[in-house]
Amino acid sequence: MPTVKPGIKIPTSALTWRFSRSSGPGGQHVNTSDSKVELICDLTQIRTSPHIKLRIIEKYGEQLSVVASTQRSQTQNRRLAMEKLMERLEKAAKVPKSRTATKPTRASVRNRLEEKKRNSQRKLERRKPVDD
Repeated sequence: MPTVKPGIKIPTSALTWRFSRSSGPGGQHVNTSDSKVELICDLTQIRTSPHIKLRIIEKYGEQLSVVASTQRSQTQNRRLAMEKLMERLEKAAKVPKSRTATKPTRASVRNRLEEKKRNSQRKLERRKPVDD
């Protein structure tokens, strides 16, 4: 049973592996071996706290599919797919840091207004001259 850092346990029954032929490195070897790996995880079966599980399901739905086909061997692609899955679950489980609203600095306000003046002037110069 793989375990992801924030206390997420993935039962092996939640994982479905599919293999197929892959393009990419390997020459004629890729024409004969099923080295492309697709890992499908049933997120409803993962074991973790309810609020983390809810956050993960809200982000990815009830199933998460990961594909790995960069390596020549199926074993390496299996390892890569598992790493990608764990990385995504870890990222989804992490509570986003709340942003504290701040007042823009005087310099940023001044720079924004100067940029608006420059753009305004640039657009005025593009106009055709008016004949009186």
